[in-house]
Amino acid sequence: MALSALIDLEFVRAQFPAFAVPDNEGQSFFDNAAGSYACRQTIDALGDFYTATKVQPYSAFGPSRVAGERMDRSRRRWAEALGVDTDEVVFGPSTSMNTYVLAQAFGDLLGPGDEVIVTNQDHEANTGSTRRMIERVGATMREWTTDPETGLLDVADFEALLSERTKLVTMPHASNIVGKENEVARVCDLAHRVGARVIVDGVSFAPHGIPDVSALGADVYLFSLYKVFSVHQGVMVIRRDLSEALPNQSHFFNASEPSLRQNPAGPDHAQVACADAVLDYVETLYAHHGGSAGASLREQCADVTELWQRHEDSLTPLLLDAVHGNDSFRLLGPETLDATPGHRCPTIAFSPTTMEPGEVELELVERGVQTSAHHFYGWRVLEGMGVDPERGCVRLSFVHYTSPADIERLVDALAAIA
Repeated sequence: MALSALIDLEFVRAQFPAFAVPDNEGQSFFDNAAGSYACRQTIDALGDFYTATKVQPYSAFGPSRVAGERMDRSRRRWAEALGVDTDEVVFGPSTSMNTYVLAQAFGDLLGPGDEVIVTNQDHEANTGSTRRMIERVGATMREWTTDPETGLLDVADFEALLSERTKLVTMPHASNIVGKENEVARVCDLAHRVGARVIVDGVSFAPHGIPDVSALGADVYLFSLYKVFSVHQGVMVIRRDLSEALPNQSHFFNASEPSLRQNPAGPDHAQVACADAVLDYVETLYAHHGGSAGASLREQCADVTELWQRHEDSLTPLLLDAVHGNDSFRLLGPETLDATPGHRCPTIAFSPTTMEPGEVELELVERGVQTSAHHFYGWRVLEGMGVDPERGCVRLSFVHYTSPADIERLVDALAAIA
């Protein structure tokens, strides 16, 4: 069932206690790509876990038993939300660590004569560990590079790199600089035709839509919950056949446990147990906006994703126009929503031409715009667009709880400092 067309912003923002913090009064938060606000459901769940069940889980006594049940429930619910099986969901301390562990595992399967395709659009946490693994095992790296003007990836360029020797592909669902959703399903289909596996970094996309991993076809899908209104944990989906093929990276006695074998660290009990509280928020939004009773969690996530993206799409062009139409700024990424298929995530970066990025950051902060300037671990994509990564860029990122008034404050601030 389609939800109401317009998001109820007053209701949405009431779910995020950060908006009531005095330091945020008269401010607009545009650093969401670095980490979103946590919803009330997440905060309440953490407080409850630390109060009632902060013990070693999975023993027979009450609080321990409940703690284990909450951890298991969280994994089950995230599996349903992502359209995969429960034993395909792995929680880890961060996406950076998950990608590192994954690279170590793949390193035991690859060697000379094998080829791996990486992109220069990736966050360094996803591509760096893979690149080091490729060098260590003597495989061959093929780099799928972005358009130097737009920062976009062209699937035709990917097809030119693909061959029967390709064993692994790593790519972002969306860049944390360029902000445009990539054609993941198409890439996965092409890669699978030659027997290659595909790792998708969803960190910069998931805050704008909870993906159906099965529909995308990714062999591995990773994202960070702290950017999706939740706890500081990384989620890694590894499809079962690949999980069984990868060597165990955990204790030997965890080798038969799919949810543990690619996580050498002990789980953070509270973070795992409370990871699904954001899905309570999704269900609350779904019901509030007219969702039908009886819908599956996957169906609710899909409909709420559309609700989030419709709201984002109503605001993103205003900010794109303010940046692209200013001679003092070079927009890094597409200037319209429909430059290529897929969602234009509202992660909008620019390189100032008359000021230093750090100076622009301070000017914006003084005008009530909470943002930052850096390379944001997008070193390679900045280089590919001719931007000095050490100088960095200014990044303005928002999500579904951002209001038209926030956009107006930002647009006015940009005009004032140009």
